[in-house]
Amino acid sequence: MTIATKLRAALPIAASLAVAFTTAPIWLADARAEGMSANEQKGAAISGLWRGKKGLVTKGADGKVIFLYGEIQPSVVCSPLQVCDIELQAGEAVRDVLVGDTVRWKIEPATSGAIGGQAIHLIVKPSEPGLVTSMVVTTSRRTYHIQLKSHESQYMARVGFEYPEDVSLKLADMNARLEASIVPGAGVPAEQLNFGYAVSGNARWRPTRVYSDGTKTYIQFPRSISSQDAPVLFVVSGGENRVVNYRMKGDMMVVDYHVERAVLVSGVGWKQEKITIRRGR
Repeated sequence: MTIATKLRAALPIAASLAVAFTTAPIWLADARAEGMSANEQKGAAISGLWRGKKGLVTKGADGKVIFLYGEIQPSVVCSPLQVCDIELQAGEAVRDVLVGDTVRWKIEPATSGAIGGQAIHLIVKPSEPGLVTSMVVTTSRRTYHIQLKSHESQYMARVGFEYPEDVSLKLADMNARLEASIVPGAGVPAEQLNFGYAVSGNARWRPTRVYSDGTKTYIQFPRSISSQDAPVLFVVSGGENRVVNYRMKGDMMVVDYHVERAVLVSGVGWKQEKITIRRGR
């Protein structure tokens, strides 16, 4: 095969390689240009989306700018000859403060509040406008990832955070206080119930309390009732014992009737136990 023949045979292959190279994805070209692999490019893109995500920013007390912790990377804008005050959660101890540009950004600590519940403040000061860097703050409770920007005249004087776990704790506390004001079984506040019932008789399962919401009657037994057969309820009406609808929920008997007088019976013969319930007022 002559040299000319070899060249003619190689031309189609060279042409196809040229087309493949020119039609390669842009991200692959960028990866080659920056010396980054496809996974590195993908990771940088994911991080960029997080850093650029628009999150919730609200106004706190005394003009404080409030970020929801963990939602986004907060971007704090500072200005030369001014200070930005980044306030952390009270009682939170700072372990480390790491800044990308330690030459043109100065970070100084300060504290506020009484001993034992002090809050750490990070006082941020840039040396000139047009700067962008990042700051990582590790504490006894969490890690903050913050972007710092400097502007010629605009700045955030006070910055703070709202913490999702604080909201959850507040809700749990509210629910606990609400549940404490509600009597088991009735599901309504205690002041709306009638506790004017008298219980007489002796039995190992003698009710601990009886009350009514005007529609239903609730008979609460000792907790041990859950491991044994509950007594049978008869409502006394017109001098006769009548059976009405009721059901057991743990140690609570819920009667679908506003009881004036009732009898609880367990066992037969000489082993029978009986408790009488009367509404007094």
